[in-house]
Amino acid sequence: MIRAVADTHAVIWYLFEDERLSSVAREFLDDAAQNGEQIGISAISLTEIVYLTEKAKINPETLERLLQSIEAGNAALVEIPVTGKIAKRMRDISRDAVPDMPDRIIAATALELSVPIISRDGKIRASGLATIW
Repeated sequence: MIRAVADTHAVIWYLFEDERLSSVAREFLDDAAQNGEQIGISAISLTEIVYLTEKAKINPETLERLLQSIEAGNAALVEIPVTGKIAKRMRDISRDAVPDMPDRIIAATALELSVPIISRDGKIRASGLATIW
């Protein structure tokens, strides 16, 4: 069962045990993993990780580390493809509230799955969407 969708930075910080991930978010992620539940990662996050790596903004090992985690036999992280249903759900999220396209896709993914978003992003958190931080 998917408990939440993590935004790109939340999953990066989780993978690298970065202190910028809030203790609430870390505990939620750890709890889901320990209980055999999953955290969704939008496919847009994978492409965003490539982009951020190319701009030298994040650790170049990030994509491989995330893919290994997703491909593990008992993976707590699961890739969620961007589908037509998710594209339609983007219309339910105001572009004024969440202007960044990857963030809107991640938020729409959470809406489509009826789960909260794990995110520090102030615009996502102020949008009225269910968030964990």
